[in-house]
Amino acid sequence: MNKIILALAGNPNCGKTTLFNGLTGLRHHTGNWPGKTVSVDREEGKFTYRDYTFDLIDLPGIYSLSSRTLEEELAADYLLHEKPEVVVNVVDASHLEKNLFLTLQLIEIGVPVIVALNMNKFAKKDGIFVDEAKLSEVLGVPVVKIEAVTKEGRDALLDEVILTHEHVNQQVAEVIHTHVHEDGHENIDGNQSPQVHIQTHAHAETIHYYTEDLEFHIADLCAEGMSRWEALQTLIHQTLNEDTHTFATRRHLESENGGMTLTEIISTQKYAYIEKVLKYAVSAKGPARERVTQAIDKIVMNRVLAIPIFLGVMFVMFQVVFLIGTPLQELLASFFTWIGGLAAIPLAGAPSWVSSLVVDGVIGGVGTVVSFIPNIILMFLMLAILENSGYLSRVAVIMDAIMKKIGLHGKSFIPMILGFGCGVPAVMAARTLENDRSKKLTMLLTPFMSCSARLPVYTLFISVFFTANQGLILFVVYIIGVLVALLVGFLLRKTVFRGEESAFIIEMPAYHMPRVRDTLLSMWDNAKEFLSRAGIIIFPAVLVVWLLGSLPFGVSYASMDSVLGSIGTAIAPVFAPLGFGIPEVAVSIVMGLVAKEVVIGSLGSIFGVGDAGLQAVLPTIFTPLSAFSFIIFILLYIPCIAALLTMKKEAHSWLFMFAAAFMYFAIAWIAAFLVFQVGTLLGF
Repeated sequence: MNKIILALAGNPNCGKTTLFNGLTGLRHHTGNWPGKTVSVDREEGKFTYRDYTFDLIDLPGIYSLSSRTLEEELAADYLLHEKPEVVVNVVDASHLEKNLFLTLQLIEIGVPVIVALNMNKFAKKDGIFVDEAKLSEVLGVPVVKIEAVTKEGRDALLDEVILTHEHVNQQVAEVIHTHVHEDGHENIDGNQSPQVHIQTHAHAETIHYYTEDLEFHIADLCAEGMSRWEALQTLIHQTLNEDTHTFATRRHLESENGGMTLTEIISTQKYAYIEKVLKYAVSAKGPARERVTQAIDKIVMNRVLAIPIFLGVMFVMFQVVFLIGTPLQELLASFFTWIGGLAAIPLAGAPSWVSSLVVDGVIGGVGTVVSFIPNIILMFLMLAILENSGYLSRVAVIMDAIMKKIGLHGKSFIPMILGFGCGVPAVMAARTLENDRSKKLTMLLTPFMSCSARLPVYTLFISVFFTANQGLILFVVYIIGVLVALLVGFLLRKTVFRGEESAFIIEMPAYHMPRVRDTLLSMWDNAKEFLSRAGIIIFPAVLVVWLLGSLPFGVSYASMDSVLGSIGTAIAPVFAPLGFGIPEVAVSIVMGLVAKEVVIGSLGSIFGVGDAGLQAVLPTIFTPLSAFSFIIFILLYIPCIAALLTMKKEAHSWLFMFAAAFMYFAIAWIAAFLVFQVGTLLGF
């Protein structure tokens, strides 16, 4: 089979990753904000079509190749140095003006480009019609209409990719043949091969975007073997102390354009050309969908109403999690209690430690955590709906003014929102920020956003001690996490992380009904991750707890004579001023460093009971006040080991990781201390 290396490039939210998933059968997550292609990295997949095998690369969503952000740097580096054989530039037909800036840059690089005109149905709803033949004519590259969410136009696009690939190979063969003929030798290695700038259309190289003066100087540099992109970068990056013809050219161009920088001149002239393209190839009757979006934003983005609406949305989300999830959670808990009873029957004649291992350690510990799956699934479902509707990107804008108070901008709130799901990808998402100060500060604040792993702890304690106001208490807990993050961020900005923040730019897509398939896939992928953690992390951790509680063999399980009891007894005094200086609780806190779900699994294993049993045990060792103090401590204390190691990896510093761990513990201890001591003084 023939092989084609194909790259997908495009703006955020253009449907690029949806097309990638459709072609490869993979299920990478997409989202309504820049950099959501997971981990700001390129995704790779394979598929076959006709007689070809395709290596498909999904580059992160970017607006340009100017290398201002990590996403742009990654995409530009790949396109310039690894040279894919064909690039499909996915563009949103309803937002062509914004999308075509990147298109022009891709063409200038000299890679073979095909424009995949996506979201035509949305454009049609807005009264926008794009004539792909005219667009192809003025851009000088093939244009194919597709719908990434369906198979519409997919075969036509791949046929065009194959034609372009064959055309490029033919051009390369002709150039090599000419080179061999002229030089008289046939072996051409990497150092001897000629410079070849391939054009997917014969007239592409004759299409000029700039004024005659600038085009003249570009042509002068291209005559030396550069692509148009390389010529422009050479002009832009000449430094002031270089007395060269190129710098003199740049100085001349800037003086002729009223003192604008060359970068500004290039951008202005590109957009002027794009405006001409739109007038020629696009007809618009009126943006109906954008009118609806604007009408909604007048309310949702209102300076007075925005924050209350956001808080209201979060409150409703938590109410749904409890009203629907709690009955299902209780049903699952009863099921695991029943399973434990069944397992105990055939083990009646076995050694007591075997029965304890299976019933208390495995079924009781893991079953307690798994019983909270309904609540977690509902949480992920609600977040997916908000994300896919376009609302979460508005939240970033709404929070921008507040984030500026701590030296960050609204884009930093995006990793913090992701933190409601899992701290590891949330910490990694801080890569999308423009400077090191912002990245590190955002990484430090993200764990204060309560990840889904903490939800089982909240759910259990709230259901036991705050039955009448479960949704309200959970809402308050999450808000406390956000407020602590903002306070800590403010203090760190005034001390450790001084400096100015860069400009805030984010796309706000039009509102639309979340697609059922994408929403359910997002929910399932996150829930599956939680289940895998239950199997990979929680199960071994519960066994470790059981083993420590059983050693030395012969002692009563989890008694103070066991290894576990000794550890708990040693560290329990640290937590006494917080209202829960109990060895069993101290051990569960330590085990929570493995994963926060393990806190509940550990308690269930230590006390030798399942979820139903814990609900009976907890009121004997906690009061409502100390229970709330414990919840606040779990909310704020050291994140899981996986999140800590991710911080170390992203910051390239063990010192940063250990300093962060100390900070989290200190803040959690102080906050829980204040809750318990002040609450006691007030008579709670």
